[in-house]
Amino acid sequence: MSGLLSGSAARRAKTRCWSGYVFVVSRRRCSKPSCNGAASSTLTYVYADSTAVLGPLATYAEPHCYDLCQMHSERMTAPIGWEIVRITPDPDALKPTSDDLEALADAVREAARPRYLPDAEPPPLPSGSVEVARRGHLRMLTSVEIPEVPLDQLFDEDFEPR
Repeated sequence: MSGLLSGSAARRAKTRCWSGYVFVVSRRRCSKPSCNGAASSTLTYVYADSTAVLGPLATYAEPHCYDLCQMHSERMTAPIGWEIVRITPDPDALKPTSDDLEALADAVREAARPRYLPDAEPPPLPSGSVEVARRGHLRMLTSVEIPEVPLDQLFDEDFEPR
């Protein structure tokens, strides 16, 4: 997340300056107070089961979760009577598979197919109308009969132009 900071918070963070504002480029850090390491896993507590769950780094930082660096996640212990569940993702599961690549290629082919076939018969026109122009799938229609109305009949007798 990026934000605007000033003072000591900006000095502690990795910053970029632009027009007098300080933009902070933040990385998720370990939640331990004295640790400055990059977060590599997320710790959550399931109070109903007295379980601490230590898994891969969550996509978003949550207020009820704690991000831990590699060192602190390896040394983490649970309170007495609690159980630790360590979830380690399979490294091969994170790599794209051939099925994923084939699905992506099929999606690109489907998107590239023309949706409108110009040789196809266009839908019939509403009765009493004539096609004047066409651009792509849009058509401009006009009525066959346009009644001629004199200008003096368009306005009321009390009408006065300003």
